[in-house]
Amino acid sequence: MRILIANDDGIYSPGLAALAEVASRFGEVRIVAPDVEQSSMGHAITHSRPLAYRRTPQLRKFDAHRVNGTPADCVALGVFLWKDVDVVLSGINLGPNIGNGIWHSGTLAAAKQAALLGLRGIALSTPTGQSEPDFAALAPWVERVLELLLPEASLRLVNVNFPPNPKGMCWTRVSVRQYDGRVATMADPQGREVYWLTVRPIEETERGTDRWALQRDHVSITPLELDLTDHDALARVSERVRLDEPVLAEPPRATADVPVSEAAAEEEEAESEASAG
Repeated sequence: MRILIANDDGIYSPGLAALAEVASRFGEVRIVAPDVEQSSMGHAITHSRPLAYRRTPQLRKFDAHRVNGTPADCVALGVFLWKDVDVVLSGINLGPNIGNGIWHSGTLAAAKQAALLGLRGIALSTPTGQSEPDFAALAPWVERVLELLLPEASLRLVNVNFPPNPKGMCWTRVSVRQYDGRVATMADPQGREVYWLTVRPIEETERGTDRWALQRDHVSITPLELDLTDHDALARVSERVRLDEPVLAEPPRATADVPVSEAAAEEEEAESEASAG
């Protein structure tokens, strides 16, 4: 198995090295990570300048490269330059990626980029406190998660969060909570007014969510999908307000090992044969 590893904390992150160490037990590892921290970069893609791809000696045990770009850039380049990648792992991020935070997470963006390229992507994160996470203590849990997820070809995009001291694992959904969107005002050293964007949740944590799992010291494993369509709302509004074309009842879906385009082609061929018969 060929395992490409990226992150958003940068090539020097201890979480990256910890993940590579565990992942190397499952297959051949190559690291392609940003040359500097790219946290909260989201799914940005560099298109206004060329990118550099340089081998780095810091991670001597692994075939490691640094890129002057975003996490998504790293995955795009890594997949292009290393053929037949089986899965992309992103992390281990220094900080959780749960709830609304997954929208701007660079860690999750690297896994999403893999899914967009027709590969499997798994994002892994853990909270940080006053000190660095104990990656040695987390290693058995990371191995347990990879043992579970790597054979599951049907799971194309997964978000995993490790509490500092795990007691178990559970399947979860994304915690979606409303925030008050506070903006704090302060002065810089020159006395000029500046602003700090901050938020405070105004809803309770729902049972069965990623946030709920971490609060109970459980590893949160959340299967995700790229389709952002609100299918329930689409069904309701399309019945009430008819437009020029009817709405397809279900979007085309790929099988575990067949890309969407091939699955759609096979479905069309089957329908044609049925019509001809």
